[in-house]
Amino acid sequence: MEKSIAELRETFKTGGTKSISWRKSQLKALLQLINQNEDSIFKALDQDLGKSPVESYRDEVGVLKKSVTYTLSCLEKWVAPKKAEVPLLFFPAKAEVMPQPLGVVLIFSSWNFPFTLALDPLIGAISAGNTVLLKPSDLAPACMSFLVETIPKYLDNKAVKVLAGGADIGERLLQLKWDKIFFTGSPRVGRLVMAAAAKHLTPVTLELGGKSPAIVDTLSTTPSKAKVTAKRIVGGKWGPCTGQACIAIDYVLVEEKLASTLIELLKKTIKRFYGENIKSLKNISRIVNKHQFQRLVNLLKDPDVADSIVYGGSVDEEKLDFPLLIA
Repeated sequence: MEKSIAELRETFKTGGTKSISWRKSQLKALLQLINQNEDSIFKALDQDLGKSPVESYRDEVGVLKKSVTYTLSCLEKWVAPKKAEVPLLFFPAKAEVMPQPLGVVLIFSSWNFPFTLALDPLIGAISAGNTVLLKPSDLAPACMSFLVETIPKYLDNKAVKVLAGGADIGERLLQLKWDKIFFTGSPRVGRLVMAAAAKHLTPVTLELGGKSPAIVDTLSTTPSKAKVTAKRIVGGKWGPCTGQACIAIDYVLVEEKLASTLIELLKKTIKRFYGENIKSLKNISRIVNKHQFQRLVNLLKDPDVADSIVYGGSVDEEKLDFPLLIA
């Protein structure tokens, strides 16, 4: 591991990654990787998270294609020097701000969007002229294996490396000095990342989990508009990785007089979107692993929770998913 990181640092010192042509070549190679391996990406996402091709394209492949294409179209503008104001005292001097890469970047990606949250930060790091070590989440093993095996076939091996492993590898990486750390994950681990980075004054970007409520202040008297509200809530909850995302709706705030009507609309919408049989749910991914699934099942055993279930509650140990409503 230390040897790989040393090579990344030596590669950066050569100045080759600062070249616009190098940056563009790597971005084009990454786009080629995505285009030529769509089926393999879909297969890995299905294996790890039960994502359908539609969900996989919407949240992963399509997002990445757009991101690469947009970056390629804007890159020269982003890296161009920008004029800066100079005090009259220094006339006739001129000044400009020239964006410069930071150096060696460490990226920790998450398991819920294992390609988007790995490759989108990589796009940014490459376009800025950095060398990169990418550490994918081991909780999505098929996706991690794909990235470890495939990225070296397309990108510059001296400038971009992918490292497989679990929490122990992550801890070892945090003991080393980096020029930038990008982390996506839980607030608990985010604190550890920030504390480790502080020892070296390393700049950090933390993309952490959160809570996303939906607020319903009125239900239109028009049935079609009320149905739209229910569709957006159900889609916003279970659409992104069956709710395992910081942008997924966690709870709904609604006036008490509207609650019963909204609940009935939500029940109908869930049935329409995903079906009624827990054994044959459609168009929905699954909980990432049995440990997390069991954690949720244990919550249902709480008497207060069990008494509050208004829809669902059945579980399937094989499919690892179960849409339900609690009110």
